[in-house]
Amino acid sequence: MKNTILTIAIAVGMVGLFQARSQSDTEAKAYQIDGVHSTVLFKVSHMGISNTWGRFDSIAGDLKFGDGASGNAINVTVKADSINTGNAGRDKHLRGPDFFSAKEFPTIAFKSKSWKSTGGMNYDVSGDLTLHGVTKAVTIAVTKVGEGKGPRGKDRVGFDGLLKLKRTDFGMTKLVGPAGDEVTLHLAIEGMR
Repeated sequence: MKNTILTIAIAVGMVGLFQARSQSDTEAKAYQIDGVHSTVLFKVSHMGISNTWGRFDSIAGDLKFGDGASGNAINVTVKADSINTGNAGRDKHLRGPDFFSAKEFPTIAFKSKSWKSTGGMNYDVSGDLTLHGVTKAVTIAVTKVGEGKGPRGKDRVGFDGLLKLKRTDFGMTKLVGPAGDEVTLHLAIEGMR
């Protein structure tokens, strides 16, 4: 009888330990966005003839992620005046009132509200994008690229994302035609613990 009670107690304890471990394994881990290894690229039509590409050089934020975790979240902030198309004159124009109005609206921000798995390492990340002083709900198609330890032993995780938007929806209505309305954003985000 004592052996049976002891066996049951050990079994219950092992189940509890396994459940606690399983729960902790699926908890979202907190990361800081590594601005050196993250970028936001954009593409927009130039007069319907070609595409102009650019990027933002200042990106920061944090994320929480775990495969199968319910608490996945990301907050990204980009400095609007860090726009870089490789041409100083064009960049100055883009920072001005015809486009980003970077003095009036210094940051572009995305704050997630939900992560939905779409199969494999793919997710639809929905949340609020604030651009040019306007906040809209958007969904970004995201793929987990990988995870592991960096050269200094810190845990890292990386994602690529794609979002198409209309700049006029965010009040950027000048020069539509010569510069396209639809903008494609490519995001490469690396988080570091």
